[in-house]
Amino acid sequence: MTTLYVDRKDVELRYANGVVEVHEASGRRGSIPLVGLERVVLHGRVRLSTSVIGAFVKSGASVCLLGGRGSRYVATCLGQPHNDVYRRLGQFDAYRDAQARTRWSRELVAAKIASQLRVLRRAMADRPDKRHPLFRGIRRLEEALGRVSSSTGHLSVPTLRGMEGAAAAAYFAAFVVLFPPSLGFKARRRRPPPDPVNVCLSFGYTLLHYEAASAAQAAGLDPMLGLYHEPAYGRESLAADAIEPFRAHVDRWVLELFRRRILADRSFTRHGDTVLLGKDGRRRFYEHYNPLAKALRRLLRQQVQRAARNFEQRGRKLGRTS
Repeated sequence: MTTLYVDRKDVELRYANGVVEVHEASGRRGSIPLVGLERVVLHGRVRLSTSVIGAFVKSGASVCLLGGRGSRYVATCLGQPHNDVYRRLGQFDAYRDAQARTRWSRELVAAKIASQLRVLRRAMADRPDKRHPLFRGIRRLEEALGRVSSSTGHLSVPTLRGMEGAAAAAYFAAFVVLFPPSLGFKARRRRPPPDPVNVCLSFGYTLLHYEAASAAQAAGLDPMLGLYHEPAYGRESLAADAIEPFRAHVDRWVLELFRRRILADRSFTRHGDTVLLGKDGRRRFYEHYNPLAKALRRLLRQQVQRAARNFEQRGRKLGRTS
């Protein structure tokens, strides 16, 4: 299975004779076979008709739309979902169950902190010159993980969110020291991203979120209804839930992009207070993201499928008692 990235101004996609053709002002540039295509990422000014979207979705490929200079997530077009309605019935019932939400949230927060710990521990082995700030971050994360994992009292979802936020602050306070000061990465900031590292973190999280939404839809779940993140208009809360344990994988990968100088100053542009990833930078980003995406996609599917099976069991019990 393959991923198609289209990131070129004024490109038009047309569907004809069972393939998607790529056209520019100068004429036809080539064609894209649909066989084996699993996902499509469209960025910027790409023109296409409903027949092209329909061809992608009918072939089993999901479509992610990114817009604006900051590669902002706009929408996802997904294919036919799993047909078992009991999965969604169980998902909605679990949302109404405070204990089920707490169990789910506790597992997510513990897994996220554990993955952040692995990043810092590995970094401390690689960077003995940063031992002091890394050790301080590791100690705080260990304490946080202990509180989340071993607490015998009832931890509400808001309490767990507070614990996750405190752990994230400790993690990023240590993580920032791994980057050269010239990059200007001083803290995790999303909107607008003020430095190249924050640009790449946000872009990586965006693509990861898209993968989670696709996995949830394919498993027959509602991507909009999470158990940890509260429902909000236009937010795919279940996808936001699902990616929490895997954000640190993106962090470590972004660190490698800069450590190996795959991305450099020339890869970025600045507009006022906002830093953007340029066209060549996006090309390099996509090229090196594919191997990571393949591994994370498998982990996300496993996680979502486990949740779907649990929700299905819950839904079938409700069906029998109604």
